[in-house]
Amino acid sequence: MLTLYHCVSARSFRALWMLEELQLPYILKMLPFPPRVAARDYLAVNPLGTVPALLDGALRMTESAAICQYLAARAAPGTLDVAAGEPAYGEYLNWLHFGEASLTFPQTLVLRYGRFEPEARRQPQVAEDYRRWFLARLRGVDAVVARQETLCAQRFTAADVSVGYALMLAELIGLEPEFSDPVRAYWQRLQQREAYLRALAAQEKSAIEQGVSPLPATVTGVPA
Repeated sequence: MLTLYHCVSARSFRALWMLEELQLPYILKMLPFPPRVAARDYLAVNPLGTVPALLDGALRMTESAAICQYLAARAAPGTLDVAAGEPAYGEYLNWLHFGEASLTFPQTLVLRYGRFEPEARRQPQVAEDYRRWFLARLRGVDAVVARQETLCAQRFTAADVSVGYALMLAELIGLEPEFSDPVRAYWQRLQQREAYLRALAAQEKSAIEQGVSPLPATVTGVPA
């Protein structure tokens, strides 16, 4: 049985979305954010104190894009995965990691220096610079989804989950109004997927049952 450690609407949502797309059985363990501060016992699972953490037997994985790649390759070859022999393989890997490295990373700095740090440590210029960085990198997505429904391989893949989460985070922090029309339409298509909706419902239900706020940290803030 797979076990996923998750905070509401954090990067670990990628793994949760993938599990729902694949309809794999899993145990969902909800954590308050940030778990390294609010759930110190979790450090025994992941010494970094970050989410996600996916346990598959003796295997532990903590990188959200890598988890997407792992699950797709293991459980959905030829569908959510793009095999090495397919022409779109390189494009698939590029988008899979673009979602985290180029789109989510700058948003974490917008959050940290615009919202999460104590007032005295906030850096509005840093937050603004990385907001612009994110929007500039989003032009790469726009160029593709303006002419096709998904990012690569002429089908929905784990790469769409990776980039889709970055769009989810952007909406949570108020950047969605700056999406281009093609990016907004692409994001709306992703939100209509049954697995995406099941993942949202699963995190809310599990959070309530496990005594964790069902609201994302972008709404509740981070405890000092």
